[in-house]
Amino acid sequence: MLTYDDALRKVGVLYGRLQERRPDIVRFDDFYEGKQPLKFASREWSEFHKDRYAGFADNWCGVPPDALNERLQVKDFRSGKTRERWEDDLWRAWEANNLSAQSSQGFLQSIVAKRSHVLVWPGRDGTPVVTWEHPATSIVQHDAANPRVRLYGLKSWVDGKTEFAVLYDATHVYKFQRKVAETVDRKGVVAGGIILPTATARRMVGEGNGWKQWQPRTDDLWPIRHGFDTVPLVEIPNRPRLGRGPISDIHGTIAMQNAINLLWAYLFAAADHASFPARVVMGQEPPKLPILDENGQKIGEKPVDIKELQHGRLLWLTGQNTTIGQWDAAKLNVFTDVIEIGIGHIASQTRVPAHYFIQNSGLSNVNGDTLTATETPLVKKAEEFQLFSSDPLSEIFKLMAQVQGSGSYTAAITPSSIKWKNPAIRSDAQLADALLKKRQVGYPFEYLMELEDVSPADRDRILEMKRREQSDPDVQAIVDRLGNNDDAYGV
Repeated sequence: MLTYDDALRKVGVLYGRLQERRPDIVRFDDFYEGKQPLKFASREWSEFHKDRYAGFADNWCGVPPDALNERLQVKDFRSGKTRERWEDDLWRAWEANNLSAQSSQGFLQSIVAKRSHVLVWPGRDGTPVVTWEHPATSIVQHDAANPRVRLYGLKSWVDGKTEFAVLYDATHVYKFQRKVAETVDRKGVVAGGIILPTATARRMVGEGNGWKQWQPRTDDLWPIRHGFDTVPLVEIPNRPRLGRGPISDIHGTIAMQNAINLLWAYLFAAADHASFPARVVMGQEPPKLPILDENGQKIGEKPVDIKELQHGRLLWLTGQNTTIGQWDAAKLNVFTDVIEIGIGHIASQTRVPAHYFIQNSGLSNVNGDTLTATETPLVKKAEEFQLFSSDPLSEIFKLMAQVQGSGSYTAAITPSSIKWKNPAIRSDAQLADALLKKRQVGYPFEYLMELEDVSPADRDRILEMKRREQSDPDVQAIVDRLGNNDDAYGV
C-alpha cells in the first residue's frame, strides 16, 4: 500500500504522461471523424481560398479502422477440452456487461488511437462490472523489466468544475480530486473534459499540485482495498512493436489525407473560376475610380484594386496595343486522377482491399477466389490484432473470474481461451462446402458449429434439436424417404 505522499506523486507522474498522449489522441479521433484542417496550401492560394474550404474533408481515414474493426469479434471463451460451469458463468457476465458492443467500440478506439483500456470492478451483487475506457482518460504503467506485469493504473475525468483521478495498484485504490480552474489555464480546457497540455498544466501536474484526497460517501476507508491481486485496469494495444509500443492506423494516412483534401480544394477553386471564361485585357492601363467630395464633385482618381479584378476573372496587362482575349478552363480530371492515386496509396499502406475505397476498382465481376485473395492482407492484419489482444483479454476474464469467486480457475485461462470470429468473409456456399468436406473426413458436428461461429447458447440449442430429431421416428422416416443421410446434412 502506498502512503498518501507516494500516491500523490504517482498520480502526478501518470497524469503527466496522460497529458502528453492526449493531443495525438484528439488528433487521431478528429481525423477518423473527418475533422481535418486544410494543409499544404501555398500562401498565395490560402490568402483567397483557404477559409472557403476549411470545413471540407474527403474523409478516407475512417475506412481502414472500420474495415479492420468489422472483422474483430470475440465469439466465445473456453479454457479446456470440455466446457465447465464456471466458463458459462464468465461468458454470461461478458454478455451481461454488453461487452460484445463495448469491445467493438474499444477495438475501434485502439485501432484509431493506439490503445484503449478495460476496467473490471466488483458490483454490489457480487458480479463483475466491466467498462471500456477511452485512452484520453486512462493510462497503465507496466513493469519495464516485464511488460506483461501491470504496476499502476490511472483513470481521470472531469465532471463540471471538478477533476477526478483514481489510482490503482495491485492491492488498493487511491482517489483524488481538484478544481479544474485551480490547475489548468482555461486555454487548456476543451469540450468533453479533455485537457490539452500547456506549459502551466505540465508544470503543476508534475508537482502534483491541486490534488486532494477524495473519499465518496460510499467508501468507508481511504484508500480502499480492491480484492484483486493485480491492477484491475488492462490496456488493449493495437499491434504493438518492440520498444515502440502500439501504433495507430490513422497515423500513416494523415499526410496523404491532407494532400487529397488540398487537391479537392484546388479542384473546387478551378471549377469556380471555370464557371465562365476568364478574360484578359492587354495594352491598356488599368481603369481608375473617381474620388468625390462631399458635394459629389470629382477631386481625384484612384486605381481599381487588382485583386478585385482577379476575383472577377479579369487580368489586366499593360502595353502599346489594346486587345481583348480569353483562355478556356483547365481540365479538372487532372485533379481527380491524382486524388484516385492518393486513395490507392492509402489502400496499399493500410492493407485494405482497393474495392473498399474505389468503386471502379476492377473487382465488380470477379470470382470468389480472386476476391478472397484481395482480402488476404486485411485478414492477416486482423489476425495480428487478435494475436496481440488475446493476452490482455484473458487478463480481463481472470479479473472477472476473481469477482465471481472462480479465482482458483484463473491458471486455466490463457490467450488461447479467447475464441475469435473468423476474420475472413466467406459466402454461405463457400462455408457450406468447406464444412461438408470437413465432415466427410471425420470432423465432429460440434466442432463444425464452432467453425461456423455459432454462439455457445445456440450451439447447445442446436445439439438438443439434433438429439430430438434423431429420437423422433416420424421425423427420421421423412428424412429417409427424402433420401438424405447425416453426411448429406454435414452432421
